[in-house]
Amino acid sequence: MNESCHKETLPNILSIGAAVPDKVVTNEDLEKTLDTSDEWITSRTGIKHRHVLEEEEIPSSLGVDASREAIEESPVGPEDIDLVVVATNISDMPIPGTSPFIVNELGLSSDVPFFDLKAGCSGFLYAIDVAANMIKGKGYERILIIGLEALSRVVNWEDRSTCVLFGDGAGASVIGARGEGGRILSTSMFGDPSKAKLIRLEGGGTRLPPAEGSEDDERYYVRMEGKGVFKSAVNMMKRSSLNVLEDAGLALSDVDWIVPHQANIRIIKQLAKSLGVEMDRIIVNVEEYANTSTATIPLAFKEGLDEGSIEPGDVVLLTAFGAGAAYGATLLEW
Repeated sequence: MNESCHKETLPNILSIGAAVPDKVVTNEDLEKTLDTSDEWITSRTGIKHRHVLEEEEIPSSLGVDASREAIEESPVGPEDIDLVVVATNISDMPIPGTSPFIVNELGLSSDVPFFDLKAGCSGFLYAIDVAANMIKGKGYERILIIGLEALSRVVNWEDRSTCVLFGDGAGASVIGARGEGGRILSTSMFGDPSKAKLIRLEGGGTRLPPAEGSEDDERYYVRMEGKGVFKSAVNMMKRSSLNVLEDAGLALSDVDWIVPHQANIRIIKQLAKSLGVEMDRIIVNVEEYANTSTATIPLAFKEGLDEGSIEPGDVVLLTAFGAGAAYGATLLEW
């Protein structure tokens, strides 16, 4: 476990950018091809819509759009970015990943280092932690982090237990050594490898390489163990949330807003109950975007800012869990 960014060193989240595809798939659309209904999906997940890429669209383009907005809304320019971290579970290409394509499209300096980071749906929070520590320990000053996912490309659209859950999207932030924005009070990262197969995509790696006929093999699509995910998710997000609060010397009563991973509404409500927090203190947008994995937290955070819910001086708790199982939390003073 890494309790890494304490009050003595306070990097800032300088900005938030977000992007989703134009195409929207509604529950009513899915009723036409699946044995399901709007009522079934909504009651179990809280999801009404999901944004998905068109066949010809390149997933990393979402990361580019979110990054441009984040840079434009920050006090720095593209020439000031000195490191890029892309949190994603399914890269544009297995090699070289996604980050080089985003860096190239943004026109950043040719010697800016970049890398992909894989930590399940917790990837954006892991990226915050990594950026904070790179600023603290390695002298970087302005780091662009991106949470990007195109899970519509790796779900079985004939399997109602999974395809209704996911959407595509991206969120980005500029993390700075100084400046206005969200002051990082504390971060935490945890892992539980005993739950590695709760959420999985087995095919396509070196253990089970791509093969002819893989489109008919369920191992080449995202699968999950629903009951195990529900129980583990709530416990993990609660643990990491209490950890960062204790580290920062604050209590839940000091938190103005909680922005959890937007997996489904039942998990979010159970987390609120477990923490003893009313739902009106939790930012929720899963109805519109579904589960966009590494992009859910920046998308929800951005929506909270744009709607005026999150205001300067608010204490905001971000918490997530994901495949691996990887989980963590970040505490901010906006």
